[in-house]
Amino acid sequence: MVTQEQRKRQLAREKFLRQQQRRTASRRKARARNAVIASVLGVIVLGSLALYTTGALKDDDKANAGSEATPSASPSAAKDPCEKPAEGAVKTQTWKKEPAVTIDKSAKYTMKLATTCGDIDVALKASAAPHTVNSFSFLAGKGYFDHTKCHRLTTNGIFVLQCGDPTGSGSGGPGYTIPDENLKDASLKANVYPAGTVAMANTGQAHSGGSQFFLVYEDSQLPPSYTPFGTVSEAGMAVLKKIAGAGENTGAGDGAPNATVVIDKATVTKS
Repeated sequence: MVTQEQRKRQLAREKFLRQQQRRTASRRKARARNAVIASVLGVIVLGSLALYTTGALKDDDKANAGSEATPSASPSAAKDPCEKPAEGAVKTQTWKKEPAVTIDKSAKYTMKLATTCGDIDVALKASAAPHTVNSFSFLAGKGYFDHTKCHRLTTNGIFVLQCGDPTGSGSGGPGYTIPDENLKDASLKANVYPAGTVAMANTGQAHSGGSQFFLVYEDSQLPPSYTPFGTVSEAGMAVLKKIAGAGENTGAGDGAPNATVVIDKATVTKS
């Protein structure tokens, strides 16, 4: 028999999936529109080739390059605010089962993401989400997150940067899943994940989290189905805002960040 709580979670997931479907449809329309625009521009470019070769269009190019990027800016308008990634290769190791919980649930833990855009420090919620924090401590210790890209930035509807997938495709993981935790965290009010929240991504099914996680840079309405396990520091929030300010590469509000966001090194420390 389905409980009232299970029914609420199911309805919340269905609402989120509908939102995702609407965003997907919007992206498809944007791609179709861009294809038409591209064909028209092709004709214009051919007619303007002589002007370009004499330098008549160079001032327009400079103006576009110097314009301020918005969160939904196109790739040509956005300036990459980040540095080049450190040398090194992404590790591809996976494990068959979740590591045994060995963290001290009563202790304080901090995760540091040393990224190409700046350091993002996260205070972890070990007592409220011990399986999640333990998994991140384990994976960070194995160098699992090192040299990985943050592959997704959303700037419309929800406002998050998603990381933790070594494949960079949005479908990678460590080979095991961990249970949902802390879904009734006091910070989650009216189905809003407040700015600064770090939470687990999942497939939409219960207990399907792996290594992918998202960092909320602006209050975002989501069903309480994603384990909140950390809070970003004030300095880390400034880094997130910088990344968001560069926009994403589709112009539709959901795509790869224009900023080159690579986690050079992830560490979890006990204090």
